[in-house]
Amino acid sequence: MHIAVAGNIGAGKTTLTRLLAKHFKWEPHFEDVVDNPYLDDFYHQMERWSFNLQIYFLNSRFRQVLQIRESGKNIIQDRTIYEDAHIFAPNLHAMGLMSNRDFNNYTSLFELMESLVGSPDLLIYLRSSIPNLVSQIHKRGRDYENSISIDYLSRLNERYEAWIQTYDKGKLVIIDVDNIDFVNNPEDLGTIINRIDAELNGLF
Repeated sequence: MHIAVAGNIGAGKTTLTRLLAKHFKWEPHFEDVVDNPYLDDFYHQMERWSFNLQIYFLNSRFRQVLQIRESGKNIIQDRTIYEDAHIFAPNLHAMGLMSNRDFNNYTSLFELMESLVGSPDLLIYLRSSIPNLVSQIHKRGRDYENSISIDYLSRLNERYEAWIQTYDKGKLVIIDVDNIDFVNNPEDLGTIINRIDAELNGLF
């Protein structure tokens, strides 16, 4: 079974992935942030490195999805291949940070990859307001994220909402993370677990 957690930068994807993996005894697959050779350069010079970064993520996530399918295990994935293609790359293109030529090349490659992999059995989307995202980003203090603007986060949020409203590839659970604290409040985590249980086991 393939579960995936989607959401904007700072929404809490990695933390929730870790907690759900522990509870359900799923194997977690995390985003390759530490070893990503483009991330730091990208945040300092977006126009120069946007295409390289997006191709790196696409390659990394395509590989992940293939491994998930081949493993035969129950796996929870931190961020999906769709978010790059429907949110991050189009946003960079719209902001003039990725050329038409690079964007068309990227989109063509994504469509080929998408035709070869299945979608997650369940997608968990973490919906968050901008102030909450900013607060979480500051809290974790990653150097390369210091330069992320509120405008950039807002654009991503708009694209996430548009994408999730048309998402039809499988089961979907939307969690509003503004007013819950699944890290420090076991009841909040319990509520999320119950919703996932119900969706996976068809209790409702």
